Amino acid sequence: MIPSLIRSNLDPPPTATLAPLPNRPQLASWPHTFTMHFAMPPRKTSRPPPYAARNSQNASFIPPAFKNLLRSKSRVVVGAVLGFLTLLWLLGIGGSSSSTPLANIPKVAVGSGAPVVIVTVLDPKANPAWVQKIKANREDYAKKHGYLTHFPTTTQYPLNNAPQTWSRVPALRHAMTLHPGSTFFWYLDSSALIMAPEIDLQAHLLSPAKLEKHMITNAPVVPPDSVIKTFGNLKGDRIDFVIAQDKEGLAPSSFVVRNGEWARFFLDSWFDPIYRSYNFQKAESHALEHIVQWHGTILAKLAMVPQNLLNAYVSGPNAQDGQYKEGDLVANFPGCDKDERDCAKEQQPFFEVLERKRQGYN
Repeated sequence: MIPSLIRSNLDPPPTATLAPLPNRPQLASWPHTFTMHFAMPPRKTSRPPPYAARNSQNASFIPPAFKNLLRSKSRVVVGAVLGFLTLLWLLGIGGSSSSTPLANIPKVAVGSGAPVVIVTVLDPKANPAWVQKIKANREDYAKKHGYLTHFPTTTQYPLNNAPQTWSRVPALRHAMTLHPGSTFFWYLDSSALIMAPEIDLQAHLLSPAKLEKHMITNAPVVPPDSVIKTFGNLKGDRIDFVIAQDKEGLAPSSFVVRNGEWARFFLDSWFDPIYRSYNFQKAESHALEHIVQWHGTILAKLAMVPQNLLNAYVSGPNAQDGQYKEGDLVANFPGCDKDERDCAKEQQPFFEVLERKRQGYN
């Protein structure tokens, strides 16, 4: 073996020798030996490591889990502050200085006011002398029994081109707002007169015992053969809506509602824009018959009573027991404010009877 070809492990690695290029001049500055290197540095990832530390040597390391916890707590604190401020604003504390907190608004208990409020809607275009007589008829009766009266006009409520007879519904709602302590609200058309001032409506009809005695059960809501009938097992203390029926159907020219949540629901349902725009033949009367027949929550609170107890007719399509006679509470002249008829003229003889009664009482 040739010794020069044997290399010890301790010998330094050989260097590559670059042979001179043939037929070319050799440059003295070129080295004849070189060391091999990589052409480019190693490739770096384009995604930096998450939560990379800052370049600053003094920056402290915060664990990622602790950072998430801080963010979550910050959101909770901010949400709690915003929620508290919203609550203050809703209660009126954070609003204007003139606002009143809801907690300071007194609540009026039903039954703490007058037992009955009589509501009659008047046409501002009607004969003023006749309007005064209608008002006096209600006011004299109310004064005798400790009742109150409410006389809005047909133009007082936005009806959106619906017939003016619809105004009776918001008129009752208005009266409930003005007299929240009253128990009953009696709507009475201007075409009707109270002819028996000595009769107390509450004792005459509205006590539970009287309602159970007089209510008509298992009868068609719309005569003669409506498949929807009044309930047969209602209790008087569960009744919130009292109305009579004439020959053609329910007669909303005289009816009573009991103050409460149900009454507000009932009136709001009746006054729904869908019904006002539906163009029922008899406007609010047919709308009432519709909701009574199709909404069990309304039928379950209804007591239908004989017509002569609440809404006897002097003329018109009265039921068998609906013709007015001496001693009935109400004498109604349905339709006297329409066509060529004159309510003042038709009611004049009855006003004279009432005047004689008034003088006799005095």
